[in-house]
Amino acid sequence: MAKLERRLSGEFDSLLDRIHTGILSGSMSASYEDGSDWQVEDVRVATRVYERYSWFGSNRVSLSVTLAARGKDMFLTAITSGGSQAVFFKINTLGESEFLRKLEEVLDSL
Repeated sequence: MAKLERRLSGEFDSLLDRIHTGILSGSMSASYEDGSDWQVEDVRVATRVYERYSWFGSNRVSLSVTLAARGKDMFLTAITSGGSQAVFFKINTLGESEFLRKLEEVLDSL
């Protein structure tokens, strides 16, 4: 498992769209699995789940992204899972880290 957390500022829908587009264009095997949106007054929360094939681990890894905002103040949490072939402990988590790195590139370009 790899995790990325970051405080951000900006327009919620625009950032969510850039994240979505960046993740899907970052890997030819990336797919959007599902998502959820919630809002009350000026607080918004969006969760997105993506999956891609990891050549490193010869398996699929998932990336869950949650973006929470109040006005222009936002907080993003992204967590990967999968990517290991071991039964009792995790080995070969390179695929997870690489998937998360693609999201980090999108965020760094803002």
